[in-house]
Amino acid sequence: MDRGDSVIDRLLDLTLQIQQIPAPTFREARRAAFVRDLFLREGIEQVEIDPAGNVLARLPGVTPDSAPLIVSAHLDTVFPEDTDLTPQRSEERITAPGIGDNSLGVAALFGLLWRLRERGVSLPGDLWLVANVGEEGLGDLCGMRALVDRFGASPRAYLVLEGMAFGHIYHRGIGVRRYRITTHAAGGHSWTDYGKPSAIHELAELTSRISALKLPEHPRTTLNVGRIWGGTSINTVAAEAALELDMRSEDAASLESLVRRVDELVVAAHKPGVSMETELIGDRPPGVIPPDHPLIQLAESCLRGLGESPSLIGGSTDANVPLSRGYPALVLGLTKGSGAHTTKESINLEPLERGLESVAQFVGRAWDSPA
Repeated sequence: MDRGDSVIDRLLDLTLQIQQIPAPTFREARRAAFVRDLFLREGIEQVEIDPAGNVLARLPGVTPDSAPLIVSAHLDTVFPEDTDLTPQRSEERITAPGIGDNSLGVAALFGLLWRLRERGVSLPGDLWLVANVGEEGLGDLCGMRALVDRFGASPRAYLVLEGMAFGHIYHRGIGVRRYRITTHAAGGHSWTDYGKPSAIHELAELTSRISALKLPEHPRTTLNVGRIWGGTSINTVAAEAALELDMRSEDAASLESLVRRVDELVVAAHKPGVSMETELIGDRPPGVIPPDHPLIQLAESCLRGLGESPSLIGGSTDANVPLSRGYPALVLGLTKGSGAHTTKESINLEPLERGLESVAQFVGRAWDSPA
């Protein structure tokens, strides 16, 4: 494939460099330092790593009193540090763990910078490029929370970049609640103490009851037991077991209803010799920016001008935080792909030029209409 654009070639090279640096949630420091050094090499004067671990770079605008624009991409991945990160590349795609979620998104912060400089674009307000921590897993959006705590309502918008969402505009943040449920029992020997409560057996029964809950299709509401563990050995009555539960809904009231039903099941599971404790390990608040908002219409216009038919969707992303506080925010993607959160994650190369162009056009026109 002839891309015919050195910015895209540089963008792909940088994406692979970033992808080769392990960055599981809470262990993004090495990747963050790499990104900070790149910003400094680009000659950006104001570059920092904040107390949360986010990397921020400020490009001054030409109008001091104009609102800034925040463009962010999360640094972390879902993969452990010892994951084999070897990429496979063809003319059509690149396949590698974390390549699209979100190595490409982070690299696109620089792709955007290069494209704006290439065209000599001067922006009215400051442009903050941010590589943030804590988006995946149990990070609970900690990096974006710190960012929004700092900037509050002052930005014109929070634009979040994701590698594999090209053609979609995320304008709705889906609410997420995450529990760790731990079961305790006395334990014992599988033969001599047979009949005593097993923490694993009790937790398995609770899991079955949770999975049997009837959930509404509209608004879409889901639950998932993503991890479960416990016990000591095959011939031991388990004294402790735990699971991690992910609950989501497009509607805040539906999510709260599901949480209450799970809480009731946990309470009902208590019995003599068995105790259960629930720990909140994640709370991603819902929020929305309406489809008729000028910034959403701008994003749609940018995509349509590039031959795409944009779709407005919801998701659980960094945009949840500003949206939940009533601040304008949205997510745009760089390309299309498949296999997210698997070691076979792939990005398609053909749409990448249009993906970067849509982001550059949005940023260049973000001050043109009322926010």
